[in-house]
Amino acid sequence: MHDFTQALAMAVQMIVTLDADLARIVGLSLRVSLTAVLAATLIGLPLGTAVAALRFPGRRGLSVALNTLMGLPPVVVGLVVFLLLSRSGPFGVLGLLFTPAAMIVAQTVLILPIVASLARQTVEDLLVEYDDLLRVTGAGPFHTLTTLLSEARWSLVTAILAGFGRASAEVGAVMIVGGNIEHATRVMTTAIALETSKGDLPMALGLGVVLMTLSLAVNLAASLLREAARR
Repeated sequence: MHDFTQALAMAVQMIVTLDADLARIVGLSLRVSLTAVLAATLIGLPLGTAVAALRFPGRRGLSVALNTLMGLPPVVVGLVVFLLLSRSGPFGVLGLLFTPAAMIVAQTVLILPIVASLARQTVEDLLVEYDDLLRVTGAGPFHTLTTLLSEARWSLVTAILAGFGRASAEVGAVMIVGGNIEHATRVMTTAIALETSKGDLPMALGLGVVLMTLSLAVNLAASLLREAARR
């Protein structure tokens, strides 16, 4: 217990004094996760809205696929992206493997189904109120999508926050495609696993505190936004 208390005190000191290594790892984690969330949002929100509101061949199969991919194991995503970006893979010429870009790709693939599926469910619920109105006004596909995205914007932010929560806590996929390279691809989750195995508990606890704080902030923001959407 004494060792834990001492390690926790050192972890808090590292956070307060903005330890350089800790700040570097946190900064890279946020850059990777936020970029992946942005990419997943730009693709996932229109995709989920289209699946909910439009009628096209394969719509039901795409909806089932999105729901299935929400539970896709992160290590499988990491393995697939690794094979695609490796030297013998179709995108090996880009030289992205073991770089932050590869980690962004893996996280985007991982959270895209989450954002799209939650957007689909949100828009389907909204269509109960808006479907007849859109039909009467003769709204085209583009107008339908933009109208529904605008009306559901607060609820859709919750979907985006859920994607960020999943991305920031991810370890398996980013470990495989990033390699956990010091000062290059080491993020909070992979650093916590490494530092714990090395016995460096202050660093691991410091990163854990930051990660838990981010998780709490995301959940609090999602809760507040749900309340705002209901009002």
